[in-house]
Amino acid sequence: MSTTEPMVAVRELTRTYGSGPATVHALRQVSFDVAPGELVAVVGRSGSGKTTLLNLLGGLDRPDAGTVRVDGTEVSALDEQGLSTLRRDTISFVFQTFGLIPALTAAENVGVPLRLRRTPVAEREERVALLLDLVGLREHALQRPAELSGGQQQRVGIARALAGSPRLLLADEPTGQLDAETGLAVMALLRAVVESEGVTAVVATHDPVLMSLADRVLTIADGRVGG
Repeated sequence: MSTTEPMVAVRELTRTYGSGPATVHALRQVSFDVAPGELVAVVGRSGSGKTTLLNLLGGLDRPDAGTVRVDGTEVSALDEQGLSTLRRDTISFVFQTFGLIPALTAAENVGVPLRLRRTPVAEREERVALLLDLVGLREHALQRPAELSGGQQQRVGIARALAGSPRLLLADEPTGQLDAETGLAVMALLRAVVESEGVTAVVATHDPVLMSLADRVLTIADGRVGG
């Protein structure tokens, strides 16, 4: 029997918005674990609570009840400074809208988290080059987001998310703005970087085709998770 602690441990997580007849039960007493190095897909219809769940895992929102532990730290108990440290050192995000800085090159965008950490220039440049190689964009290092396709921009977003060597990667509909073929390529890249970087990933998606690349699928409906 494995004694490895889960990277993510969710217990009785509840989040409700509004009150009275307008109450929305986004999550109802949700519990699950994610093992280190696991890629988990969270699948459900739009409005099913996928984004709420990721926001709670990443400390961008707070639950009404229940707990979230990431790498042994209870996220739901941290103050704002603690949450900032967690998001800088342990958790990273990939967004549907890419979230790149238009004025910066691909390489500069990837290097932003390392600049915030004051990583020495030589070490930063080496890490950026490694990640651009990993996502297949070495030849595009000096191009700005407007000069890249949607798929290339999302690859830069993934490289940036990995720059600080996070333990947990949270991706919210990372292929939502891409065509099916490009989306599958990006999802395959996520699968590859989970293995090469040793990172744990929780990916919210509405596309059932992408389930095959995950280690496990959690289905969310009516605020409850099964899988």
